[in-house]
Amino acid sequence: MSRTTIADVAREAGVAKATVSHALSGNRPISEETRAKVLAAAEKLGWVPSQSARALANRRANAVAVVLARDPEVIANDSFFPAFIAGVESVLSETETALILQVVPDREAEERAYRSLSHGRADGAILLDLRDDDWRVPFLDDLELPTVLVGAYDGPHPFSCVRTDDATPIRDIIAQLREAGHERIAHVSGPLPYVHSRARAEAYLDAVGGDDRLLREGDFTAASGRALTADLLALPDRPTAIVYANDTMAIAGLSYARAQGLSIPADLAISGFDDDNLSAHLTPALTSVSSDPAARGRAAARLLRADILGAEPRTEVVDCNVVHFRESTSNTQNTAPTVSRRTP
Repeated sequence: MSRTTIADVAREAGVAKATVSHALSGNRPISEETRAKVLAAAEKLGWVPSQSARALANRRANAVAVVLARDPEVIANDSFFPAFIAGVESVLSETETALILQVVPDREAEERAYRSLSHGRADGAILLDLRDDDWRVPFLDDLELPTVLVGAYDGPHPFSCVRTDDATPIRDIIAQLREAGHERIAHVSGPLPYVHSRARAEAYLDAVGGDDRLLREGDFTAASGRALTADLLALPDRPTAIVYANDTMAIAGLSYARAQGLSIPADLAISGFDDDNLSAHLTPALTSVSSDPAARGRAAARLLRADILGAEPRTEVVDCNVVHFRESTSNTQNTAPTVSRRTP
């Protein structure tokens, strides 16, 4: 039996051979409908283009990268990262583009990683964990490496950006806690240099009138969630509710509070963020914010693919944060309805 060729795919899809090539390489814009027809035809015929030949023709690596300067323990236990990577991969797989994931211990190693990427290892990068005045933004600009920023970064930059609203869900949770009668509401944040952690902390401070006496800075680990919960509960006038910046810290805090004999939510209301797969199945079920990391990953990959092909940088707002009110913030077994907020 003869080998399937690009001509066979073109014939099956009812398009020219050049269109098949453009659909897979992205060298020229084509409609999503046409691209879908080409991909369906290729799948039906079992045709796979030569990865090395396409990379040589495009003078590209056919790879994009994510570099993470985080403790591997945090990455392993945070539900955000696998979902985000899955979203990125779902887009990259359409053009058989590889994803390079590199974890580094410090800035020096991170600089080396980006320099290596810019020397041909990857065609572009996706930048996570943005900080105020992030040194990586001008650094990657100098390297001329196409980059997509994921987060509400407000500093000057020449890159495409995926933004979400981290503030509104925190305000919604605190409003519900206020309605339930809570006056002493604490917040265990993530590292405040991160722009998403700062946005949530600022929303908390705004909602409680600027009083930061019950604000504690965590690091997204269970250990920090437990330690900071212990600190807050040891106060003479302890909080009656704690809003955590992720579910890992919230679950650790919930466990500690129950070990101290507190009833959740009668003695202490608790909420998280990111809606870990376990959160809805805890007893009591944890109020949390589903942030759809996969949607952000897909948006980042699409923008980066366009940037690599020479598109003008643009910002995409992903409306994905949804608050799920559950028993951990409600004194009844009937949870309040899910609240969805659109980013302004």
